[in-house]
Amino acid sequence: MPDNTDAHIDTADVLTLLLHNQHAIAAAIEELAVWVRSKGSPEVHESVISALETIDKNASAITTGILRIRE
Repeated sequence: MPDNTDAHIDTADVLTLLLHNQHAIAAAIEELAVWVRSKGSPEVHESVISALETIDKNASAITTGILRIRE
């Protein structure tokens, strides 16, 4: 098992904060997408939702990486 150095902990902490920011930005974008759909642009809404799916998929991989750093 690798050493859990201060640098690893600091790196994991920073990545966790960035991940939280990513979730917050995604939530705001999703709210805007819902508003856009209500204004009559379902194509734009679908495009945004597709991009958000990529963000979610990447968030899962980032979470896995953070957990590995914390080991």
